[in-house]
Amino acid sequence: MGPRGATDGPSGGFPRLFCKRHPSQRSSASCRCEQLVLFIHPHFCPHQIMALNLTSSARALRSFKPYTRAALLANAARCYSTAEPDLKTTLKSVIPEKRELLKKVKAHGSKVIGEVKVENTIGGMRGLKAMVWEGSVLDPNEGIRFHGRTIKDCQKELPKGKTGTEMLPEAMFWLLLTGQVPSVNQVRQFSRELASQAQIPAFVNKMLDDFPKDLHPMTQFAIAVSALNYESKFAKAYEKGLAKADYWEPTFDDSISLLAKLPTIAAKIYQNSYRGGGALPADVDLEQDWSYNFAAMLGKGGKENEDFQDLLRLYLALHGDHEGGNVSAHATHLVGSALSDPFLSYSAGLQGLAGPLHGLAAQEVLRWILQMKEAIPANYTEQDVHDYLWSTLNSGRVVPGYGHAVLRKPDPRFEALMDYAASRPAIANDPVFQLVEKNSRIAPEVLKKHGKTKNPYPNVDSSSGVLFHHYGFHETLYYTATFGVSRGLGPLAQLIWDRALGLPIERPKSINLAGILKQVESS
Repeated sequence: MGPRGATDGPSGGFPRLFCKRHPSQRSSASCRCEQLVLFIHPHFCPHQIMALNLTSSARALRSFKPYTRAALLANAARCYSTAEPDLKTTLKSVIPEKRELLKKVKAHGSKVIGEVKVENTIGGMRGLKAMVWEGSVLDPNEGIRFHGRTIKDCQKELPKGKTGTEMLPEAMFWLLLTGQVPSVNQVRQFSRELASQAQIPAFVNKMLDDFPKDLHPMTQFAIAVSALNYESKFAKAYEKGLAKADYWEPTFDDSISLLAKLPTIAAKIYQNSYRGGGALPADVDLEQDWSYNFAAMLGKGGKENEDFQDLLRLYLALHGDHEGGNVSAHATHLVGSALSDPFLSYSAGLQGLAGPLHGLAAQEVLRWILQMKEAIPANYTEQDVHDYLWSTLNSGRVVPGYGHAVLRKPDPRFEALMDYAASRPAIANDPVFQLVEKNSRIAPEVLKKHGKTKNPYPNVDSSSGVLFHHYGFHETLYYTATFGVSRGLGPLAQLIWDRALGLPIERPKSINLAGILKQVESS
């Protein structure tokens, strides 16, 4: 039996802090060897002690004061350290090379890499190469690549969950941030670190409970993320004085803390808005991955929900990054360039994501598909679908879920989700999904004949909302909140690099319409 450790738990009983390296030390709470674990029961073997998880230990953990509980969780995550470097150490090793690359690029500062046309300036700056983004590159014909890897490459190479077959989003974050594919052990350790920081502060929890239940989920999400700024390590370190070369470290710490808490906040919003409030259906489990814990907090934990958990892994990994020019990514980068901390910066990104032209597309697709299902015969033909598509276009509306600002081919993210669905008979036989699949084959030809779109192919929004609907999530307003959990991966990874590379505040030049006309008429 382990010795007594910290004594603010139940008097004379368990749980107790226990140092594996110095088992005879009575004051384990002051031990600096970072080998503290929570001793739950005297009959547990050492391996069971190390396998601490929040599900089995929730009551024990709640018996501690909040600051002790936080220390316990952090130490528990560190106890799983391996001989392989963790994420922060890995990042630290690649920063010098990237800084040297930036120096080489700066040496060519006067070289031209593009031109600015009037259509670029008045057309939302589309196509302008005007910002640095390390994690991904979007090719109009090939689709997204993450440090040179396609989605299919990532599905093959990135570590998977303990159950299921899909890549883990935390592995995607590792790739986005470092350019390297992590080992299974490295990802398991990172998953535990995220789980150990998943608890949101009491005041944020209360704030979410006090919001009107019909307040838009994205409004709640953005406010809660912004409020986490209260605990920002970067803001505190900057206030005290911090060398510019070191800005990245507290930015990294804040970003990991935020990533850890995004699923908890989103699940709390879902519970309050659609499930009557109260405690979440599950506690965070240190032995599970980021997506599993999110699914469990949404009420979809356990073996019986493995398919949904795997869908969530795929969805979160696919939606994490899509270059830096989209509204949520650019807004995060823009606000962060003023040295706002990651919480304030990503809150701005979430508010951009809430716009109908960005993150609300999945719910609009689902609504349109359900309307089509009601309007056409139950035993519909392809001609029925064809006619409904034309009726939508002829009424002056757009067909949601088709086209993309950059892509000129079918979205590989759409294809990945469709492949996932097609491999599962329960989804493949879902009438709503079948209508989506039928549309994806018929709509491109209709849109080509209509002639008003540069890309008539389906994008990722064509399939994502329908898959959530299949698994019982019919609250379409909430879909964007799930997107918001995912989108943290890319912008937060880039925000860390913005600070590591010392990139400046963003300040483009503006010009009025008369000025544009004067300039072009005189040229």
